[in-house]
Amino acid sequence: MSYLRFEKAVMTNLEESLRRELLRTNRSGAYSSSTLVDCNTRKYHGLLVVPVPEIDDENHVLLSSLDCTVIQHGAEFNLGLHKYQGNNYSPKGHKYIREFDASLVPTTTYRVGGVILKRETIFQAYEDRILIRYTLEDAHSATTLRFRPFLAFRSVRQFTHENSVASREYQNVENGIKTCMYAGYPDLYMQFSKKNEFIFQPDWYRGIEYPKEQERGYASNEDLYVPGYFEVAIKKGESIIFAASTKNVKPSTLKKLFDEEVGVRVPRDNFYHCLVTAAHQFHNRQPNDDRYLLAGYPWFKCRARDTFIALPGLTLAIGEPDYFELVMKTAEKGLREFMEEKPLSVKIYEMEQPDVPLWAVWAIQQYVKSEGRDKGFKLYGQLLKDIVTYIENGGHPNLRLDDNGLLYSNGRDKAVTWMNSTANGRPVVPRSGYIVEFNALWYNALKFCASMAAEQGDQKSADKLEALAAKTKQSFVDTFVNEYGYLLDYVDGNMMDWSVRPNQIFAVALDYSPLSQQQMKSVVDICTRELLTPKGLRSLSPKSGGYNPMYVGPQTQRDYAYHQGTAWPWLGGFYMEACLKLYKRTRLSFVERQMVGYEDEIDYHAIGTISELFDGNPPFHGRGAMAFAMNVAEILRTMKLLEKYSYQK
Repeated sequence: MSYLRFEKAVMTNLEESLRRELLRTNRSGAYSSSTLVDCNTRKYHGLLVVPVPEIDDENHVLLSSLDCTVIQHGAEFNLGLHKYQGNNYSPKGHKYIREFDASLVPTTTYRVGGVILKRETIFQAYEDRILIRYTLEDAHSATTLRFRPFLAFRSVRQFTHENSVASREYQNVENGIKTCMYAGYPDLYMQFSKKNEFIFQPDWYRGIEYPKEQERGYASNEDLYVPGYFEVAIKKGESIIFAASTKNVKPSTLKKLFDEEVGVRVPRDNFYHCLVTAAHQFHNRQPNDDRYLLAGYPWFKCRARDTFIALPGLTLAIGEPDYFELVMKTAEKGLREFMEEKPLSVKIYEMEQPDVPLWAVWAIQQYVKSEGRDKGFKLYGQLLKDIVTYIENGGHPNLRLDDNGLLYSNGRDKAVTWMNSTANGRPVVPRSGYIVEFNALWYNALKFCASMAAEQGDQKSADKLEALAAKTKQSFVDTFVNEYGYLLDYVDGNMMDWSVRPNQIFAVALDYSPLSQQQMKSVVDICTRELLTPKGLRSLSPKSGGYNPMYVGPQTQRDYAYHQGTAWPWLGGFYMEACLKLYKRTRLSFVERQMVGYEDEIDYHAIGTISELFDGNPPFHGRGAMAFAMNVAEILRTMKLLEKYSYQK
C-alpha cells in the first residue's frame, strides 16, 4: 500500500483535491508546483518556475501548465483543468483520474473509456528542466495525444494579460520548438522524446482565476498565451517524454535522463522519508557553488535567521553533515562580511537582524554535538570567538551588551525578532529591549564557548566567559522570571510584556539554561497548558490580550494574526526538546503522540512537506507558504532526539 496514494473519490472531489498542493524543486532555486489535479490555484503555481537573474531576484513562471488531450476515432478527451471567472472549471479533466500516487515520482493515472494513460512528473536536479513521461498502459484502437502549453513569462508576484507586445515567434528545434514571449527572458524549449507535429494556433485563454489569491485578498485572474499544440501518435505500452527547459536537450537522451532521476529518488514510504525529501527541496546550489537553504516555498528566499535555525535539522538530523559544512561556509562568509561592515557577496537576506549571530552559535553547537568537539573547533572555533568578541565589543548596530550582562535591542520601530510582521510600516508585535530568547541564546553561547575554550586549553578565555555568563544568568532570572511562574517576553525600561508567548521555551530547551530546574518545569507547564497544539506552539496564549488565531483574510488582517495566536511546528520542536531534557524517557510517548499531529499534514496540504503555520484553534488548518524549512527541520531534529532518548537508560 502506497504511503501517499489518493483514490478516485478524492481526486474527483475538487474540495478535497484543490486544497492539496504538490511541490517539486531542482535544488537550484527553480520549482514546479500545482494542485494534485494540476489546476493552478496560486499565481505562484506553474509547471516550470525558474529564477531569471538577468531581470530580478524573483522566480518567474515560464510554463504555467500543459493540457493533454486523448484522441481516439476523432473524439477528444481533454485531461486538463483550469478555473475561470464565475467559478467555472474547464475542461474538467479531473473526472478521468483513476488515482494519484506520490510515493516515488508523482504519478497520475487517467482512464478514458478503454484508454489507461499514466503520467509521471519529475524535476531534473540542478537543471531548469521539468520532465513528464506519458505511458499508454492500455488502448484498444489507434491513439493520439495532443499537448497544449499555457505560457506566462512573468514574475511569480505579477500576472500576465493579453497584450500586443508578447512575441508569437517560435523556432523549430529537434522534436519540438523554442519560444520567448518577452525580451530579457530565456528561451523556453519544449521537446519530446518522439517526433511530433506542432500546429501553430496562437490564442489567449482569458480570465483564468486563482482562488488562493482571492482568499488572500489579492488580484486573482490573468490571461495565458497558448502558441498552438503538439500532436503525437502513441501505441499501447509506449512511453513518450516531454521536456520543458531553458536549454536545448537531445531528445534521444530524455529516457535516460528520466530513468536516472527516478533512480536517485528516495521512496516516500513513511513519515521520515517524506521529511528527508522535503529537506532536500530547500537546498539551493548556485553556479559559483555557494550553497544555501531557502526559507520556504513558493515565495521565500534565503534568510539568515531561518538558515541557522533550520540547518541542523535539515542536515545533521538526517546524517548529512557535509551539506551543513557547505551551507555554513557560505553563511560564514556573509556573517563575516556583515561583522566587518563589508558589502555582502552572498545572497542571504536579513543578515542585519540582531539575533542572527546568536543562532549561528547555536547551529555550530548542534554540529559539535553531532560531529565531535575537535572537528567542530577546527572548523568553527575561530568563528565562535569572533562572534562573541563582536557582540561584547558592541560591533552590532542594534545589539548592545549592558553592564548587567544582558543584550539590548531596539525593536520599537522595526521588527528585530522572528515575530516580524508589520502593519502600516510598524511592527505588529514591537518586541524591544531585553528580549527573552536573545538573552537565553546569549547565555547559552557564553557557556558553550567557555566549555570549548577550556577544552582547547584556553583557560583564561574560559574563565572570562564563565564570569560574564554568571552575571548574565543572575540578570536573566531577575529580569524575566515573574511571580506567575513564566517568563516575560521582553522588558524595556518600565515596559514589561506579560503576554504568554512561546519565546520563553528557548530558555529551557537550549543546552545551557539560566533557569533552575523548578523554573524550567514551570515554563514548560505553562507552555503545555496555554500554548501547545497538535501543530506546535501558539505564538500567543488564548488568555492574553489580542489573541487572533485564524490566519485568514486580506493581507492586513493576516499580518495582525501572524504572531498573535497562530501555531508554529518549529517552536514545537524546541518545546519537545525541553520536555525530553527535563523528563527524559518518561515523556517519550507524549512526544511521539505530538508527532502524529505533524504526520497528519503530510497528505493534507502540501503533499510530503509541512506548511508555514497553522491556525491556533481547531481544526488547525495549514496556512501561508506550502513548505517551510524551519518546520521540517525541527520535526526531523525531534525525531533524532526521540531516537537518542529511546536508547538512553
